[in-house]
Amino acid sequence: MPDPIFFATDNGLTTGRFEAGDLSYGPRLLEGTAITAVAVASETIVAGTRTGIRLSSDRGDSWREPHISPAIPHIRWLLAHPDRPGSVFAGTEPAGIFVSTDAGLTWTGRPEVEALRDEHGWWLPYSPESGCVRGFAFHGDRGYAAVEVGGVLRTDDGGATWNLAPGSSGDPQFREPPAGYIHADVHSVETHRSSRGLVFAATNAGLYRSQDGGETFQRINADGYTRAVWIDPQDPNHIASGPAASVGRSGTVVESVDGGETWQPLTGGLDAPWPNTMVERFQGLSGSRLAAVLDDGRLFFCDLGTRRWEPGPNLDAAFRGMTV
Repeated sequence: MPDPIFFATDNGLTTGRFEAGDLSYGPRLLEGTAITAVAVASETIVAGTRTGIRLSSDRGDSWREPHISPAIPHIRWLLAHPDRPGSVFAGTEPAGIFVSTDAGLTWTGRPEVEALRDEHGWWLPYSPESGCVRGFAFHGDRGYAAVEVGGVLRTDDGGATWNLAPGSSGDPQFREPPAGYIHADVHSVETHRSSRGLVFAATNAGLYRSQDGGETFQRINADGYTRAVWIDPQDPNHIASGPAASVGRSGTVVESVDGGETWQPLTGGLDAPWPNTMVERFQGLSGSRLAAVLDDGRLFFCDLGTRRWEPGPNLDAAFRGMTV
């Protein structure tokens, strides 16, 4: 049976499966609760909300709170470590990182992240809170976190300690960074299994790439405000990005097959550019499929063989994220 896909929405959590090319949905879980992020660790569903974390180890039949919850309750992103069963990372608003090694039962904060937040004065343009951590990516013990507005954090010990990546100053001002540095307004990060040092980051000023583990960054697509990036697991030169003219305006999908040197539209089946929305997140799926969640809550699936998109079924609730 195909692996389930978990959809975080403004009205609970839904499970879906692709079977014979068709997507079917299971019952809605935690109905009435806005889910901000979701991860699966050691068969435990970890669901983030604005008021904390909920856990289920029986496929959503029952839910409980952690024994020790993150000290900051507003969860912005969750990631289960791909190589360490039971290890889960939570990014919060205001900016903080919390780590669980027991599939979400207990959480410990990383005080160095909050110290960096306060030292540099991280902030958000749409909230009074001091920044947020809204993305993680790992390659073994090397990991990265996306900070809005603050830059890129890096860990070299599996998440035990974090610091600014050398190519990220931590300065939260909206201005052009010096050569070799990344823009401070970072929305998501992705790594690739081909190289420990390869990392991509979507920012307010386009898409950046580092080939030396965040020591330096190079902008590879300056074509607009970007929140989402996807790297083909089979080919690090195959990249999809979701740039927009500005926040939620004239969003589209583009792809590169040469590592970001050139870009082409990936819009077959879409009415993009969308005048009032953009891609919030991408999620790679089995069977050469790519999912795109828009910031207005709509969901699309792309068959990468045909390079055409199809809309996902309407769940009457805005999608906020998904995981497999």
